[in-house]
Amino acid sequence: MQSLPEAMVLRKVWSADGLRVVFTNGCFDLLHPGHVRYLADARALGDRLIVGLNDDNSVRRLKGNDKHVARPLNPIADRAVMLEALRMVDAVVSFSEDTPIDLIATLLPDVLVKGGDYTLDTIVGAGIVCQHGGMVKLVPFLKGYSSSRLICRIQAAASTS
Repeated sequence: MQSLPEAMVLRKVWSADGLRVVFTNGCFDLLHPGHVRYLADARALGDRLIVGLNDDNSVRRLKGNDKHVARPLNPIADRAVMLEALRMVDAVVSFSEDTPIDLIATLLPDVLVKGGDYTLDTIVGAGIVCQHGGMVKLVPFLKGYSSSRLICRIQAAASTS
């Protein structure tokens, strides 16, 4: 996992080399085929992909602490290792805020990507990216996959055994 200063250096080097830098973000708590497809689609929109990864406290605030399942299930170091192992991911940088607005404003990606459950007017950082000549793209999700759905399946399997 890169620090923000390290990610800034990578961004500058890649830009100087004429490479298109894509940014997306998420919790990526339980990596599943939907995540892999989403990240591959995001990477296909450019030459390098930076993933903003919610830190553990941020995930807790966003996903809540269900009495049966406290999120995240995997700590940030483990989630980062999984993302970095994917060939389409070039850098992972964590953030502790509820949104990646500071990362986006600092890195100014050429392409900002979010999943199909968003609309262009609800994407954090879209205005900043567009003001600096970048673009915002929506990538459809692979139907039938979500971390929450996977957690429910695991709970159902555990309760029947």
